[in-house]
Amino acid sequence: MSIQPVEFEVNGRCYAVPSVPVVVICLDGSADEYLDAACARGLMPNLQRLSVAGYRGMARGALPSFTNVNNSSIVTGVPPSIHGIGGNFFFDRARGQEVMMNSACYLRVGTILAAAANAGRQVAVVTAKEKLRDIFAHGLRGIAFSSEKAGLARVETHGIGDVEALVGEPTPAIYSGEASLYVLRAGVALIAAGRADFLYLSTTDFIQHKYAPDAAGALEFYAGVDIEIGRLLQLGATLGITADHGMNAKQRADGSPNVTYLESRLEERFGSGFRVILPITDPYVVHHGALGSFAVVHAPEGADLVAIEAWLGALEGVTEVYSNAVAARKLELPADRTGDFVVLSARDAVLGRTPAYHDLKAIEGGLRSHGGRYEEMVPFLISRPLSDTYLRKAGGDPRNFDIFDFTINGPTASRG
Repeated sequence: MSIQPVEFEVNGRCYAVPSVPVVVICLDGSADEYLDAACARGLMPNLQRLSVAGYRGMARGALPSFTNVNNSSIVTGVPPSIHGIGGNFFFDRARGQEVMMNSACYLRVGTILAAAANAGRQVAVVTAKEKLRDIFAHGLRGIAFSSEKAGLARVETHGIGDVEALVGEPTPAIYSGEASLYVLRAGVALIAAGRADFLYLSTTDFIQHKYAPDAAGALEFYAGVDIEIGRLLQLGATLGITADHGMNAKQRADGSPNVTYLESRLEERFGSGFRVILPITDPYVVHHGALGSFAVVHAPEGADLVAIEAWLGALEGVTEVYSNAVAARKLELPADRTGDFVVLSARDAVLGRTPAYHDLKAIEGGLRSHGGRYEEMVPFLISRPLSDTYLRKAGGDPRNFDIFDFTINGPTASRG
């Protein structure tokens, strides 16, 4: 496949794309412990070779450490304060409604994907979760489909209409490891068929919500991931691999979810009128039961905000509380889509609204979740050696949304 190098600029960064296929992978929920556990057992030889031949380190994700937030950051190269998506859900004050931010209408900037396509690259986006497809396809002249709805892809709406035939497999169940492996296999098939040379592949975290890093189900999954990494490398692609967030157990010693129901506790202490938004909320409730380590609090008119902030900070399991202005500055959040307070919880704790709001039957096997500070650090891998300039950047405070920059501009002799 003959590819012409191109340059383009988007959101303040210039990308000099080499004359080889470029693939950025977001391994949803992949705390570094998952890679370590699989590598230690010899189950990821391709990733181990990539780490030696290229670069393996860690990067800081965007907060809250949720899927929509970080995927939006990765495909734009900027934090939520700029691209505008600060959670899977927010309370739209103007409309008086709780709204899911799974639409491109909430993006405030263009994407790297659209800019690459406009510069002449054959761009393809494959996501496990259909909820992300609209964001990824924003302004894109190219291919964009989900493994969740692979069989429904059409040329007119997705840029491709024969996904199942191309991959050689039927549409997988979303609550499975196959939903993620299908994403990677589709990426391999698209490059092999000469239909894409600039790809973003975003998996789902079903496995990570279900299994600890050293569990057999997780190890088997990462062995499958490694096979597809090897195939992408064999096709001559430059790979960048990161995650949107990590994952931790959020339960007590008896296995029950370690939950603080913020809305109930606030109304018990200060009276009615509070609204707690859980930005982890999305259609995939089997993953997490809408319980994560990050919450947004909207206080009633006239409430004593100073007293509320101090009280929240003293709650067991709560580690950080920020006012709107401080959260916007320190956590890089869009202030107009954030409440009066942002609350983060401990490594082993989650935040809920009320006991009646959450269906704990969905997580009877144990709760593993994310959203807070303890899921912020994620793997960061590049398949080729980095230049001295980018090695220095990697030694500072790299962000997971720097991954396109590092993958494209970072390697030595990066123009291929």
